[in-house]
Amino acid sequence: MLLNDPLSNILFVDLSKKEFWVENRRELFDNYLGGSGVGIQLLNETCPQGAKPLSPENPIIFTVGPLTGLYPLASKTVAMFKSPLTGNLGESHCGGRSAIAIRLAGYGALVIKGASDIPLYLAIHQDKVFFRDATSLWGMGSNFTVGRVIREIEPGDGFRTIMRIGRAGENLVSYACVMTETYRHFGRLGLGAVFGSKKLKGIVVSGKRSLPVGEKKEYRTSYDEIYNAAVSSTAMKKYHDIGTAENVSPLNELGGLPTKNLTEQRFPEASKISGEAFAERYLGRRLACSHCPVGCIHIAALRESYEDEKYFYKTSMISYDYEPIFALGSMLGINDPEGFLRLMDQVEILGLDAMSAGVILAWATEAQNHGLISEKETEGIRLQWGDYHAYMQMTKKIVDQSNPFFHALAQGINHAASLYGGKEYALAFGGNEMPGYHTGPGAYIGVLIGARHSHLDNAGYSVDQKNIGKPVMSPEVLVDTLIAEEEWRQILSSLVVCFFARGIYPRDIILKTLNVAGFPINSEELTLLGKTILHEKLRFKIREGYTLNVDNIPQRIFQTPSSLGLIDKEYIRTAVEYAQKKLLEAPV
Repeated sequence: MLLNDPLSNILFVDLSKKEFWVENRRELFDNYLGGSGVGIQLLNETCPQGAKPLSPENPIIFTVGPLTGLYPLASKTVAMFKSPLTGNLGESHCGGRSAIAIRLAGYGALVIKGASDIPLYLAIHQDKVFFRDATSLWGMGSNFTVGRVIREIEPGDGFRTIMRIGRAGENLVSYACVMTETYRHFGRLGLGAVFGSKKLKGIVVSGKRSLPVGEKKEYRTSYDEIYNAAVSSTAMKKYHDIGTAENVSPLNELGGLPTKNLTEQRFPEASKISGEAFAERYLGRRLACSHCPVGCIHIAALRESYEDEKYFYKTSMISYDYEPIFALGSMLGINDPEGFLRLMDQVEILGLDAMSAGVILAWATEAQNHGLISEKETEGIRLQWGDYHAYMQMTKKIVDQSNPFFHALAQGINHAASLYGGKEYALAFGGNEMPGYHTGPGAYIGVLIGARHSHLDNAGYSVDQKNIGKPVMSPEVLVDTLIAEEEWRQILSSLVVCFFARGIYPRDIILKTLNVAGFPINSEELTLLGKTILHEKLRFKIREGYTLNVDNIPQRIFQTPSSLGLIDKEYIRTAVEYAQKKLLEAPV
């Protein structure tokens, strides 16, 4: 690590005592780089075994990496915590300005412990930390309004980020998210509920420090190489032009788009909610994370008249991506783009994770259709595919938890199905609601064995698509492929490089950039580090009681043909059993 690099500084905050201090942990960053690597080490250190996810003992850890603030597209922040949704490893990545703000404030990590006795938000302005009373913000109806209020009253020049939760987090919905910069999120696995359990409404971080680099000529050369690759890459152009929403049409054509709780693999009206349709009719602007030249964040402009004022209009700016379009669109049978945007806006205002919310609403719809629940449980709401009005009512009731049924939905799909039935079509893997890929066995094996049970762990869906029209890959070869990819992604998420830019950061470029940043490392050491970080994550999961029972996999995935045809349960079983043995091997 270079002299005067503040990356090794870790800010610790105790919400119970309203105290903070800084520790220099250079050895952590020297050995694990940053991001996921340092985050899992800090989680192992600070989260007691068996700690309840919503207890004061569960820490919130934010980490950035050695390339943050120095190179393009290294602009993600990693959050580590114990998940209230799965009861196990919680890891979430977020873009926006959070990573740059933390880095320029002079820290490589933030560790937040304890719980406040009153609602508050943290204001971190470089070496000054303030515990601000947030009583007036607690219970505020809109997540967006909270951000605007904090933005107005909180000083801070330089790079600044504002993280905050909505009412879902306050009410401890187990899949509540944390919003940053209005359009980015720490989504999945319930970080928002952990904030809420600590009475932590939000965090403001600002900083304007300068960062050291090694040999300046080499820095300039490597920077230009990455920047030019980013702006000229055809792969990155996809993210700029249409964004991840471009995936809707091809996945639908391939028969890999989950529809109506995966009772179908194609959505006949997918073209109405495709990325191309939103770009042509609703695209209002594009945004980029800090230090990113691509601009993959697509914002729809939805113009609506006020109910009582026919000739007066409001325009809502609503972020959309592939995953929300799947979860709140095809999964619910919604083909009305404006209906989807209204539902998406509601989910954002409340502070719910869009993917989990959509999958849970889809299960509830099918459960009601099968008579497992009635309108008594839904308090008079009749759930029908495509009825976004009903789903908007449902999201409010889930957050309010107005009866035992809505309280069950607020704890996740597995919990709800354990009480009301319908486990065979409760689409969760490792406790995390499914992502939007019904492409074949790779997609499901990937989320089953992945450390976060996320499609981004190892991109199993991508392996499926590459195997269309080819001989079936053996379960062992498929697992080896997925594990190798996940081990490599530990390096990317420790730097922290956006996974969209993984093609811009091949191994040789990473070695160059790390050398400039003061982290000389060779290729073999990099490979071993990826294996070690993944092993440390699995060690935490096992410590917290994680087991994988193949018999609990929802049967629906074996009943609806995928892009590769019907998925064989024995194939999945063989693959997972092989993966369990292989993943438990300690890195050499």
